[in-house]
Amino acid sequence: MEHGLLLNAMIYLVATVVMVPVAKRLGLGAVLGYLLAGIAVGPWGFGLINGVEDILSFSEFGVVLLLFLIGLELDPKRLWSMRRPIFGWGGLQVAACSAALFAAGYLLHVGWRTALIAALGLSLSSTAIALASLQERKLLTTPAGSAGFSILLFQDIAAIPMIALIPLLGAAAHDNSEQAWITALKAFGVIVTLIFSGRYLIRHVLRFIANTNLREIFTSFALLLVIAIGWLMQSVGMSMALGTFIAGVLLADSEYRHALETDLEPFKGLLLGLFFTAVGMSIDFGVLLSRPALILGLVAAFLFIKIGMLYLLSKRIAIPVAERALFAFLLSQGGEFAFVVFGAAAGARIFDAQTTSILMVVVALSMAVTPLLLVSYDKFIVPRFLMQSRRPDDNIEPQDSPVIIAGFGRFGQIIGRFLLANRIRATILDHDPDQVDLVRKFGFKVFYGDATRSDLIRAAGAQTAKIIVVAIDDVSQSLALVDMIKRDFPHLKILARARNVTHYYDLLDRDVSIIERETFDASLQLGGKVLQELGYETARVQDLLQKFRTHNLKTLLDVYPYYKDQHQMISMAKQGRKELEDMFARDAEASGKEGD
Repeated sequence: MEHGLLLNAMIYLVATVVMVPVAKRLGLGAVLGYLLAGIAVGPWGFGLINGVEDILSFSEFGVVLLLFLIGLELDPKRLWSMRRPIFGWGGLQVAACSAALFAAGYLLHVGWRTALIAALGLSLSSTAIALASLQERKLLTTPAGSAGFSILLFQDIAAIPMIALIPLLGAAAHDNSEQAWITALKAFGVIVTLIFSGRYLIRHVLRFIANTNLREIFTSFALLLVIAIGWLMQSVGMSMALGTFIAGVLLADSEYRHALETDLEPFKGLLLGLFFTAVGMSIDFGVLLSRPALILGLVAAFLFIKIGMLYLLSKRIAIPVAERALFAFLLSQGGEFAFVVFGAAAGARIFDAQTTSILMVVVALSMAVTPLLLVSYDKFIVPRFLMQSRRPDDNIEPQDSPVIIAGFGRFGQIIGRFLLANRIRATILDHDPDQVDLVRKFGFKVFYGDATRSDLIRAAGAQTAKIIVVAIDDVSQSLALVDMIKRDFPHLKILARARNVTHYYDLLDRDVSIIERETFDASLQLGGKVLQELGYETARVQDLLQKFRTHNLKTLLDVYPYYKDQHQMISMAKQGRKELEDMFARDAEASGKEGD
């Protein structure tokens, strides 16, 4: 048994370590990588791992941890302020999608009970996939991300009455009505207990555990806390994720919030990856191969209806036009609770075995399609909106300033302000329209446009200017501008900003001799202040700073001829560090002899 568990763990890790980086490299996202890994090792791939249901059940704990950690980011006041989007937008989404899917099922002459439960289950989206995609893309704070999160939270709440409704519609409804009321009362009691414990009991226990100064015990208690809440919620037929989310919200203003986040984050990532892998393994390609036209048609129809309803909803809740397709794609898939709802419907004899299998395959395939929809959004929809929203370049009247500054971000601004303070005029170009409009308010002569365009640089006065400062953020655009200046305006003296050492060497390749690394001097000056705070005399610190700067530049130039030869470059860098160490050691020895 132990060997089987270890072998399965090794297979799972190998599959994900191989597939996820490949998917990320191809721009498909980590979620699709996990799904592909699951398909590869599952029953319909190489058949390396079985027991998919057990793995899926265990890995759902990753979703539970995800909701707990998100809850830690939301204190009760903030959650209360979100009541309108949660219950208003969430209720509208579930109702609208359920109604549209029910109508489609009814038109296909599906029984009304089957159509209703299928529509309710399919209206729910995957919390794991949607939130993981939002976090991966850093979109949780965008209008589409915050609206999506609110709706997902409502869906977790809505899954409870859906599951409770199934026995009432089943073949044995009259035997279960009393049981449904008992279940509802238990659920209410558990939530009240959870709120009381989270507010008045758990904090004291966390304080006691933290005072032991045993990190592993604190981590163990954090896991115990989440597992216990999940088990308690599941025992009364409620969503584990919803319960842990409530617990997270109650601990959001606790002094142990960050410690809980740090300890649980690695477990969340691993278990979420396992969940996505298990979903890939659970896709029943046998059902798909037996009736491919029906399954693919149902998947296409389901996604078409749900995306359409979500897009219409996005207009009503005032999501920006550019994010509406993203919002619809994020929530388009079926969710984890659909498996629970359909399983309960099969147990209540509302679904037969074939219907259950077909619907579960539809949900799993819709999950697998979501990353592809998001890739299509990035590849085709985002560029179109960027082109539409792109501001045309300014028409620049001929300028006669002696200096042109290309790029007016944090680096270029300091140069521009310094020149202005010394009454030196400069013509400034930047490609960020908001930045241009802002700095114009302060009297700077700034023009919007692509500085790599030769005609724009000419209009900015390149024929009469003496110097161009290349302060563009993007390395490739910086090098393209330097190439264009060398070709079309060779009389201009180029002073350039280097983002890193590689950029520095690329500029040297282009015969740019005046280069400043953007963070080097600031870091060095702060290092000098550290020495001063440790008691070093100011003159001594300045001497050390100058020696370090001189030696660093010498090493940089010594390595330059070999920077395309990695082995030689590493050897030269090590030699440079050894020389610096020897030099500082000699300085320290001399200082000791002088009684410093």
